[in-house]
Amino acid sequence: MHDYLLALGSNQPHAEYGPPRAVIAAAVETVSALGSITCSPVIASLPLGPSLRRYANAAALLETELSPRDLLGALKSIERAFGRTGGGGRWRARVLDLDIVLWSGGIWVGPELAIPHPRFRERTFVLGPAMSIAPGWRDPVTGLSVRQLNARLTKPKPLPR
Repeated sequence: MHDYLLALGSNQPHAEYGPPRAVIAAAVETVSALGSITCSPVIASLPLGPSLRRYANAAALLETELSPRDLLGALKSIERAFGRTGGGGRWRARVLDLDIVLWSGGIWVGPELAIPHPRFRERTFVLGPAMSIAPGWRDPVTGLSVRQLNARLTKPKPLPR
């Protein structure tokens, strides 16, 4: 069995499931067919890049028999089933985004997948929700826990003098 920390995001409504928060709930239910899942509360976050719509974001712990490569294929299939297309570019509005953030096996590097997710340490919309379900999970690159990474990212910065 493999354990994964997943990031889920949506900032477009779906014709069947409704607004982004409901899309996240439907996605969690769909992903649960792959194994045992625990989901964080859904938060609202500002978009990165050119998208103008706020996101609904969550994190999930998934226990499954799928390898990282097989899980990536399954998640991409779920994204397509929710209406995501390959076009539009990075950071554009999307009905559903599913990312593998961490894996119990440590580091995975392949042509289409890198675990840990290369930018998860810079994203409060990933680390915040992950804190509620996996605060002690350690980043295999830095050795820091999700709690420590979140604290570093959200630490108040002194005002310039």
